[in-house]
Amino acid sequence: MQHVIPEAVREYLSGYAYKIELHAHTSPCSGCSHIPPREMVQRLKAKGYDAVVIANHFYSDGPYAHADDPVATYLEDFRIATDEGEKLGLQMLLGAEFRFTENMNDYLVYGVDEAFLRETFPRLDMGIEAFYREYANEDRLILQAHPFRNGMTLISPEHLDGIEMMNLHPHHNSRVGVAARYTAEQPMPVVTLGTDLHDPGHEGIAALRTRVLPTNGTELVRILRNRDCLFEIGGYPLLPQAYFA
Repeated sequence: MQHVIPEAVREYLSGYAYKIELHAHTSPCSGCSHIPPREMVQRLKAKGYDAVVIANHFYSDGPYAHADDPVATYLEDFRIATDEGEKLGLQMLLGAEFRFTENMNDYLVYGVDEAFLRETFPRLDMGIEAFYREYANEDRLILQAHPFRNGMTLISPEHLDGIEMMNLHPHHNSRVGVAARYTAEQPMPVVTLGTDLHDPGHEGIAALRTRVLPTNGTELVRILRNRDCLFEIGGYPLLPQAYFA
């Protein structure tokens, strides 16, 4: 049975009219995804989204790693998605989910471009501490993705801009309650949520709601740093910063 959102909640959400998926993976760039880029755009548009961050896995043994131009191959899905997004009216934002050779941790990086990916791809053995020292700046966010999922090593906040507090991938236990408690005890400059979208039928689980629509990574980073946003799960809003700041 479909739930009904109370009118007062709808009115509150109307002030944050734009709906953004912060964590989506497409196939074949992310080998674990089962959604090609055009289909990703179509599915999210049908669910009322206004923008999506394509944050495909970026690591040294990815399916693009041995191409003549690994970064160009990595970006093919994003470019296809952008073409489809322009047709349907869905804003594409480029992100990347970095993994360094030191362990199995994943890091969502927002505010990236092709030049940045070209510079960092040969350096994925540097590790998160060196990466953060060298590349952290006001126009970029470096967040540990799903830090309490099995196999993850929790990184000190001094080497991060924040964490993905709510990762709602249905096939993984990301222990979002543990992450929320950790964030309350260890305040973070930025916390985010995302569906970690890989599979058809999972679109629409989570969204960031904003007052303005970001048109590039820098604008998205500014919104997340300013905290003028809501989290949405299943159509209902949350106030993450009001509680966890």
